[in-house]
Amino acid sequence: MSAGTWVLGVDSGGSGLRIALGTPTPGKGPEAGAPRGPAPGADAGSDRGTAARGRGTAGGVRVVESAAFAEPVRTGAGGIDAQHLLERLVPAAEGLLERAGAGPLAAVAIGAAGMATLGDDLRAVLPRALRRSLGVTALALAADAVTAYAGALGQRPGAVVAAGTGLIALGTDLSGWRRADGWGHLLGDCGSGAWIGRAGLEAALRAHDGRRGGSAPLLARVRAVFGPPAALPGLLYPRPDRPAVIASFAPEVARCATEGDPVAAGILTGAARHVAEAAAAVCPGGRDREVALTGGLFRMGDPLLVPVRAELAEHVPHARVVPAAGDPLDGALAVAAALAEDELRLPREPGMLETTTLRPTTRT
Repeated sequence: MSAGTWVLGVDSGGSGLRIALGTPTPGKGPEAGAPRGPAPGADAGSDRGTAARGRGTAGGVRVVESAAFAEPVRTGAGGIDAQHLLERLVPAAEGLLERAGAGPLAAVAIGAAGMATLGDDLRAVLPRALRRSLGVTALALAADAVTAYAGALGQRPGAVVAAGTGLIALGTDLSGWRRADGWGHLLGDCGSGAWIGRAGLEAALRAHDGRRGGSAPLLARVRAVFGPPAALPGLLYPRPDRPAVIASFAPEVARCATEGDPVAAGILTGAARHVAEAAAAVCPGGRDREVALTGGLFRMGDPLLVPVRAELAEHVPHARVVPAAGDPLDGALAVAAALAEDELRLPREPGMLETTTLRPTTRT
């Protein structure tokens, strides 16, 4: 890929929409998975989005301009709203291209939460719309778990556990994808922030009731954070963002574990076991496999990471744990770069990673 080639990466999820424009880094292929720091000046709180110049690399792609929107793309009865995405993406991309003095886009990769089950509108609308508006001729549509994988491990076989409010594990031997969990806080997401938070709240309420398995330190944190324990159901059950609110209690569980509460420590050990079981379910066999952990949950640090490493050593002894090289936006850029160079080795699979090549058209 030449220095004059430009690619666009898009990360659309529950925390908003992020867009980055990049160009290849000399000497680094799109599989490199090199880490990239946050783009200086990116404003996640602006609904209009603001561009920022970045000097990092993402999977062998130098990030030149980026923009962010705090409000997530709408989801309706037809799935992810393609028109709402386009209303933000096209003007933002045009602005990034203009500020960078960039030429035509060689490829675009969009990673979106819910692509597998809610992506029909995106698949039907985006290819032609982006060809018409931005002159795009190569497009990749991916589940956000796939771009998280690409950001963390590049195009190497292995497994990635992405955990924040929810949790999903994804693995590949480069012939197909294997997924574990990601079923939401009612049916799964075991070991996630919501899982840890809910377990901590339950232990607090057990202490409030005088039942076995309760934790007085966690009960004290419930009172400090939420108020009277008896008010919890009314505070939590009606909220549409209930999983995120429950997950907000996970750091309190870590705090109590650090301060010596055995119940809180046991919750984190249980979460670590779920993380390792998910990784083991998707990690391909063979030697020199890698497992990476990505997502905000693991910023909890040693209270969670120490038991996670111990559980991974037991459940996936054939793999080594490596730092995630980057995040899902890095992964989207890396996928776009690989697609532009015809070097995309990650498996194409409906609902996971789909690519489209279109005839060029004149931009209007």
